[in-house]
Amino acid sequence: MFQIETLGERIRKLRKQKKMTLEALAGEEITKGMLSLIENNKANPSMESLTYIAERLGVEVAMLMESVSSQELREVLEEAEKLYNIEFEQKTDEYKRIITLVEPYLDKLTQGYEAARLLEMYSRCVYHEKSAGWEELSDRAAEIYEQMNLTAKRADVGLFRAMVKFSEHDYAQSLDILLRERAEVEANHAYIDPMTHVDFDYHEALLHFAIGDTESATRGMESAIDYSKKHRIFYRIDDLYRIAAANAMMAGNDEKKLYYTKKLKQYGDFADDLHSIIFYDLINAETLITEDDYVGALDIIDRYLSDPKLRENYGNWFYLGKGKALYGLGRYEEALHWLEKIIIPSYAHHPFDLSLFFVMDSYKALCHMHLGNPDEALESAKLAVENIAPLPHTPFKEFIHKTYEAIEKQNPL
Repeated sequence: MFQIETLGERIRKLRKQKKMTLEALAGEEITKGMLSLIENNKANPSMESLTYIAERLGVEVAMLMESVSSQELREVLEEAEKLYNIEFEQKTDEYKRIITLVEPYLDKLTQGYEAARLLEMYSRCVYHEKSAGWEELSDRAAEIYEQMNLTAKRADVGLFRAMVKFSEHDYAQSLDILLRERAEVEANHAYIDPMTHVDFDYHEALLHFAIGDTESATRGMESAIDYSKKHRIFYRIDDLYRIAAANAMMAGNDEKKLYYTKKLKQYGDFADDLHSIIFYDLINAETLITEDDYVGALDIIDRYLSDPKLRENYGNWFYLGKGKALYGLGRYEEALHWLEKIIIPSYAHHPFDLSLFFVMDSYKALCHMHLGNPDEALESAKLAVENIAPLPHTPFKEFIHKTYEAIEKQNPL
């Protein structure tokens, strides 16, 4: 764990970095014994002595007198970045460790990139640990980024604030925050770099879809794709193709679904991006299920489930598809087995994703009806309706309500 350096510790550290002995640094104006006391914080140097020591070390007096040196903050930042950038699935106590690491420096983080980045990471860790006060720390980071004209970093802070509400499924508030943050960034910065521009467009489209404003979402999404192509950055192009394909599927637009899934496959093959290829196959499996080609869907699904690593990372999505396909084949007990294995991923917050998963309870209900379990069927059907209620209209929401109505008629309360 890092500790804030004292004046004596800073002098000793610089002396050793320059490979100087006590005698060499002391020279003719300070005794070796006095210098040793200063380095061990048992004596305070006069301003005259401090100026002499600084000259011998080849640094400014101000550097010795800083409560926290820039080098020290860089070292803390480097350690914090290592912890923060561990893959989400592999994180254990990293957020707590970052809080412990940065906390002693909080009142010293007033200027410079290192200070802003440490405040930004610290605020996010405080949020993830469900503690209060992260907003004020985020504000401090944003202010420093603003002063330094670091547009992309300032935008990142705003996007995080918006996505906090998104993860709480308060989609309207999330969009309001995003639009406000974007307006502030654009008002204060004459130039917005292309990647930041696409980031804002993508998240706007994502949130417009989330509140059911398909027209605005589609316009923003297509604008972002065109902008990315025009500037030849292809940034977030995979995310944009995914949301475009998902929207086309939800809207029942087979032509656009085919177009965007092909684009996604081309991108996945070109960039060797496994996530894009998997999403392409997931949509294909879903399409085959809607076309009653359950065996074809299972061929795709079982290929992924046979790989332990892919099953670990993407299993829940394929469990859902397998349960639906087996139900279509009339293999109700097997279908129920796979549907019961599903755990909705913690990162699934968009209504498109949630709608897909909430359907599982409707399929459980249908399986139970065929297996002669009417009470369990009604309970599962009702749960699906309750879960889907806050979300905008999708074909899955319609299916959930129709399933509940059908089961309720067969098993009235």
